[in-house]
Amino acid sequence: MNIEFEPLCDLHGGSKLATRGYLCHMSSRQFTITGFIKLTRFWNLLIIVFSQYFTAVFLVSPGKVWDINLFFLSTATVVIAAAGYIINDYYDVKIDLINKPERVVIGKDVARRYAILSHSVLSFIGVAIGFWLNWKIGVINFLSAFLLWWYSNNLKRQPFVGNFVVAFLTGLSVFLINVLYGTHQPLVTIYAIFAFVMTLIREIVKDMEDLKGDNTFGCKTLPIIWGTRKTKFLIYFLLTLLFGTVIYINQVYKQLPQLYFFIFLFVPLVFLLARLVRADTKKDFYYLSQWCKVIMLLGVMSMVFI
Repeated sequence: MNIEFEPLCDLHGGSKLATRGYLCHMSSRQFTITGFIKLTRFWNLLIIVFSQYFTAVFLVSPGKVWDINLFFLSTATVVIAAAGYIINDYYDVKIDLINKPERVVIGKDVARRYAILSHSVLSFIGVAIGFWLNWKIGVINFLSAFLLWWYSNNLKRQPFVGNFVVAFLTGLSVFLINVLYGTHQPLVTIYAIFAFVMTLIREIVKDMEDLKGDNTFGCKTLPIIWGTRKTKFLIYFLLTLLFGTVIYINQVYKQLPQLYFFIFLFVPLVFLLARLVRADTKKDFYYLSQWCKVIMLLGVMSMVFI
């Protein structure tokens, strides 16, 4: 396998990346399975699968676990999400070399040409499966794939709108269960809102974590426009909404054990709030971002008790 040294070019056709120097990467034919798995965020995709299956089985009907349509819906959602992760990393190579150089995959483990090809193929598969299932799901999947591309290409560099898009699509992945089965289960909508708000918080926290690289390349994220202190106040407000959602679920649907509610939902949210108040470094915000993911998983698991 050939190793070659060449300047990393601007993915938007601009000048070469002078701040990083030369990037040592594999040949243009390079493609590794481990690199692809890393690129598509395997564990995040697994959370999506669990979210949709738990929503269908515990909030709609236990018999749905073996439903072939649910399997295909989950498959379509996962491949579109994977395509979104790929195109996001494709456009963000330069920024990631500053924010998280050890996690850069494109140009090293997966060649750029294979990355863009994988994105196109996975997006097509996800949209095609969607139309096969239901024309409404097909339209939603098409718009989701488009929004993920637009987010990666432009929206994520704008204040708040990029965060909102990712959060909206995350909540939508839960709400799709109602669309698939033609139901109007209120709990599905409530959990979709929970996923939306929790993801919105995590995306804003990630912007604070990536402040240095985003600022270097002219991104206009909330922490850059408002500063970290004001951005934290927005997260405090969102956490208040999240506390309200969790308390509402606990009060209206009494099946949720009080011990689970207190230990696995309320306490982690309080802990997140306390750590956010003191957070100041990149490491602090990375920790909070991972903790947000844990809370999302605990929220999904709470469906078992509904």
